[in-house]
Amino acid sequence: MRDARVYSELVGHEAPAASLRARNPVALILSGGPASVYAEHAPGVDPEIFDLGVPVLGICYGMHLMAQELGGSVERTGVSEFGKTDIRFGGALATGLPDEQVVWMSHRDSVTAPPAGAIVTGGSESTPIAAFEAPERNLYGIQFHPEVVHTPHGQDVLKNFLYGVAGARPTWTPAAVIEEQVERIRAQVGRERVLCALSGGVDSAVAALLVHKAVGDQLTCVFVDHGLLRKDEAVQVVETFEGHFHVPLVHIDASARFLARLDGITDPEEKRRRVGEEFIRVFEEEAARLGRTPFLVQGTLYSDVIESGGTEGVAAKIKSHHNVGGLPEDMTMELVEPLRSLFKDEVRRVGEELGLPEAMVWRHPFPGPGLGIRIIGEVTRERLEILREADAILLEEIRRAGLYRELWQCFAVLPGIRSVGVQGDERTYGYPIVIRAVTSEDAMTADWARLPYDLLETISSRIVNEIPAVNRVALDLSSKPPATIEWE
Repeated sequence: MRDARVYSELVGHEAPAASLRARNPVALILSGGPASVYAEHAPGVDPEIFDLGVPVLGICYGMHLMAQELGGSVERTGVSEFGKTDIRFGGALATGLPDEQVVWMSHRDSVTAPPAGAIVTGGSESTPIAAFEAPERNLYGIQFHPEVVHTPHGQDVLKNFLYGVAGARPTWTPAAVIEEQVERIRAQVGRERVLCALSGGVDSAVAALLVHKAVGDQLTCVFVDHGLLRKDEAVQVVETFEGHFHVPLVHIDASARFLARLDGITDPEEKRRRVGEEFIRVFEEEAARLGRTPFLVQGTLYSDVIESGGTEGVAAKIKSHHNVGGLPEDMTMELVEPLRSLFKDEVRRVGEELGLPEAMVWRHPFPGPGLGIRIIGEVTRERLEILREADAILLEEIRRAGLYRELWQCFAVLPGIRSVGVQGDERTYGYPIVIRAVTSEDAMTADWARLPYDLLETISSRIVNEIPAVNRVALDLSSKPPATIEWE
């Protein structure tokens, strides 16, 4: 939806029709899902959502639910479809598109009878009802997944629903986001002073510029070096920010206190909690030093919120992001989060609109807890130095190969284990380094990057030859899901 420049939000399937009506939507979409609509405890919806007077599109499970709720039927026919499928497709959602298309299917259940008054507009060889619509009832259902790249005309199908059926306008642009957020920030902050947690990444930089645009010299940016940064990163952040923006910047070296908080800690959720809490304590101390400063800016993203457990029961907790699930309950500052409704790719577009330099806009994501969650096990100074050197070698070779912009993220991981090796005709017992490189568009899903073998050989050779404590390099070939991008 957002790629079509139409603002959209995720809400839980339990949301009452009244709460949805209060949001004044132009349309509703019932998403896909792994359940069977006739199974015990299957997710359902408030049936009154179909009486809100707005178009409703059901995708896969959403289509099944719509059919079941409104007089149709859904059955396990014994025929499944997974992967690319040829279908015949017509109706309003297929306006301007070929009559025959390749789409991506993923289902075992099928609609065997559409809702009353609906006509069948699409079908495949094994699924006669792959699409239906009832324009007078504002109902539209499709069995296939238009949101994946494996459905070539999928985005066009969504645009037909948004523009043609729902009458939505493509007005949600970076410029509109900036204008909207500037107004919200001014309304929230008023004339009070504001502190911004600056990390040097695109998220915090864009958040800082939005707030500065809104309240000017009421803003002070604070860059905290927590000792978990990459090689030479602290110097680069300060030089880059001060060189491009005329915003007051305070640089605090708090590495000793952060490492002390992580001493002996191995659980990743506890690491994130401790880092998040310590960040807040540092910012509170700096706010007290500056005088009354009741607001704290963070570059929290929509993906952070979703993975930390979402809102209104939208999603399961994947991991606590340090700036969401890791925040202390007794913090005294009120959060200002202008990016909380945006995904990373949208933040980058806003950053370009704000004039951020390309190197900052396209910098690979770096977690708030930094290398602390790229060391699996206890975080020690020795392990941090090893990982910094390995990560620096990896990124240097990735850039030299011209692949940095093609990757969503590329970094080194240090598992806190040792393995036997042989170097210089002697037995060694050293650390392994794992290379993690992925491609993605929004970090919600990701695929492992197919790096050239010659490049991997160069990276591996340099790491084991230049870092005495490392005797083995491995490559992570896992996608998200089932894995996550970060290891902790």
